[in-house]
Amino acid sequence: MRRLHDPCPNPDDPDARPAPAPGNLPAELNPFVGREDELAELGGLLEESRLVTVAGVAGVGKTRCVIRVAALREKRYCDGVLLAELSAVRHPDLLEHALIDALGLTDHTSRPPRATLVEHLSERRTLLVIDGFEHLVDACADLVTELLRRAPRLQVLAAGRCPLRVDGERTFPLAPMSDGDAVELFTERVRGVRPGWEPTAGERASVLELCRRLDGIPLALELAAGRLRALSVEQVLLRLDDRFRLLTGGRRGAPPRHQTLRTAIGWSHELCTPEQRLLWARLSVFAGSFDLEAAEYICGGPELPADSVLDVLDELLAQSVVEREDGPTGARYRLLDTVSEYGAQWLAAAGDTPRLRRRHRDWFLGLATWCELDWFSPRQAEVAARIDSELPNLRRAMECSMESPDEVHLAQYLAGTLWFYWAGCGRLSEGRHWLDHVLEEPTPHDAARLKVLWVLGYVAVLQGDAVGAISALQECREEAERSGDATALAYSVHRTGCLAIVTDDLPRAEELLRDALGRYRDVGELNSNVLMAQVELAMAVAFLGDLDAAAAICDEVREVCEDHGERWALAYALYVLAYAALRRGRPARARQMLRECLAIGRTFNDLLGTVLSLELLALVTAVEGDAGEAAVLQGAAEGIWPSVGLRLFGSAFYGRPRAECEEQARRELGNAAYEEGLRAGRRLDPATAVDRALAGGGPAAAMDGRGAGGAPTAGGPRGTRRPAASRMTGRGGPERW
Repeated sequence: MRRLHDPCPNPDDPDARPAPAPGNLPAELNPFVGREDELAELGGLLEESRLVTVAGVAGVGKTRCVIRVAALREKRYCDGVLLAELSAVRHPDLLEHALIDALGLTDHTSRPPRATLVEHLSERRTLLVIDGFEHLVDACADLVTELLRRAPRLQVLAAGRCPLRVDGERTFPLAPMSDGDAVELFTERVRGVRPGWEPTAGERASVLELCRRLDGIPLALELAAGRLRALSVEQVLLRLDDRFRLLTGGRRGAPPRHQTLRTAIGWSHELCTPEQRLLWARLSVFAGSFDLEAAEYICGGPELPADSVLDVLDELLAQSVVEREDGPTGARYRLLDTVSEYGAQWLAAAGDTPRLRRRHRDWFLGLATWCELDWFSPRQAEVAARIDSELPNLRRAMECSMESPDEVHLAQYLAGTLWFYWAGCGRLSEGRHWLDHVLEEPTPHDAARLKVLWVLGYVAVLQGDAVGAISALQECREEAERSGDATALAYSVHRTGCLAIVTDDLPRAEELLRDALGRYRDVGELNSNVLMAQVELAMAVAFLGDLDAAAAICDEVREVCEDHGERWALAYALYVLAYAALRRGRPARARQMLRECLAIGRTFNDLLGTVLSLELLALVTAVEGDAGEAAVLQGAAEGIWPSVGLRLFGSAFYGRPRAECEEQARRELGNAAYEEGLRAGRRLDPATAVDRALAGGGPAAAMDGRGAGGAPTAGGPRGTRRPAASRMTGRGGPERW
């Protein structure tokens, strides 16, 4: 659209033209706070378009923003800036009369009021601000279109719950306030009831939490600020569970729909069609964001067919009830917490909450099942991103199942099914929480409970909690033997072998892991867990000194990973191959493989794989002659371990590379310089540490195209490969499945 070039003459020049017509913008009764970026963007849009609509949810501050930007640009409009407030106009036939009143016109003739408006505006340079038009959107769109067509110097700045949807319109979705602006607004409004108020050091965190729980909605913040006349910040927080009852008592003189938060949101609700209200209520069962497929399944039904959900959702988007956000998994949608809570009250009033919560739970049980199967595929990164996006909904699904003793087994199924996320995507702590929680209720030792037990044992091993691990794994093994569950028995033996490695009982670890691999073969199990059993066997063999056997096992794992697109287990196989390469005096080869480990770990946010790789890379760096950088990498690893568990599992074998690196670095740097390097590394966040490690070099080494253990590298020539589906060899690698 063409940029507008029609500035008013200099308003300070008395000879230029008569003084601009007076506008009717209301004076600000309290300071306007924040929104600097939004105001600047709106100003830019007004430079480019004759019709700009600010759309947003009730209470988000649309009116204040459009009035503010209009006031800031008032001198640009020779014939005035005029505000038409339409919320009190109940019938479309009165719309034109309301605009005539706003423009201060008097017309006693019998001609149509639209003709009066067109005649008055046709040659004037005017900014018309229209607020609260959503209940008259069709009539308003028709009128604005005609006025813009017949008054070429007119501009319109509109504020409403939805766009007008006419040609030439530029829509500006007004989001809730940022944390900083929200805190500033809340503080400023509290001073209106408690002059001179400043949050104490102890209150600042509570103020921020309050602003976040109110979604940064200015109306909610102002109403909450008014409550500080009688309550403390902490008391307001405690009462927010019923925010609609708490946030009442708006300012005198405010529009009726802004007197309380309930009526502000209710204003939007009243303007929805029955189908829109129904979908709004049903969408309240989601926690966080959701995608279209989930909405269609969960919210569809006889009154709202699944194939109509998209159209109704699109209407709620247009009316700012639902927000869209784009992320790694594509388009997703969400309700602000305040809007969701209002919908939840309507859902409860209809008596439909239990049914919708069960549908929600069932959908996410199915999603988790699909993701577990797809984890062993080229779609691992997609699965990790999907679970990241759906985690709030998965939590809600587990909570729903825990509410009924008859459905606890479903919560157990879900917690166990997410093993790959807890262990592979940096969620050990949360996984431990849910695994412990779903076992609190007594249930039969069925397959779901047995799976939770071995997953709990696995997570406890990775956290360095040997007592918790052996307790869960022993119970799993005993009950699996009693019930004849061969699959659960294989997993319990496997994870007990993993525990033996980190507690430095290597002969027993080798025995248990070979036993587990045989059991996996017998039940036909092939997935990332089976590959990890082979990697762990290779690690035990490497610690016992047989580097050739360890490398051979991991080369076979690498082949299976390449065949299936598996990346997570591949990273751990490369870690063992890097360990073997370093022990054979090939640090450059070790560095190459550890870099790939770190890149894979970053894909999945796998902190355990990341920190193990950093520990070994530190030794590689020291061997290559850069003791200072080695100390920094060790410090970075130190900073990550508290988020994972017991450092290096408390294992002497896993800890040996660190001890060797420290000894060499201290010897070359001296204690003071070494400690300074550690401190520098501890200051790095994990992402920065990984970036630094990936950018690091080390002396170039001649590459002969052979991997650790004589295996060809990915880029080198390859010989004939055995099929990945093969039976166990004596070394633990697959031969035929």
